Amino acid sequence: MNKAIAFLLLCLTTASAADFAQFTRAIHLVESGGRLGPTVGDGGRALGPLQIHRGCWQDSRVGGRYEDVADLVVATRVLRAYLHRYAPAALAGEDWSTCARVWNGGPRGASKTATLAYWAKVEGRL
Repeated sequence: MNKAIAFLLLCLTTASAADFAQFTRAIHLVESGGRLGPTVGDGGRALGPLQIHRGCWQDSRVGGRYEDVADLVVATRVLRAYLHRYAPAALAGEDWSTCARVWNGGPRGASKTATLAYWAKVEGRL
């Protein structure tokens, strides 16, 4: 096999084999540029490194206080729990496109054309 083709296949395989940690890192970079702590965004409606809205935190059913999402560990738990609730098959199958679109657009986000640009940003960081 040609070395260039072999390299291309390796790159494609690596990109599609991203795990949850890599997906979370990509979301983190898109949402807050990789910042940590109580980063406030979306006109004061989102908090933390993954820019979580209060309703998203409530839907995730992760305990504690909303302000806890300023911690990346807690924010990651919220991300996983939210996706487990609203996109369990996508999460289990590592379908990061669907997961990113649900994260961005809510439970039906994967069917909204408005979330395609968000997925493109996330995909670019995987």
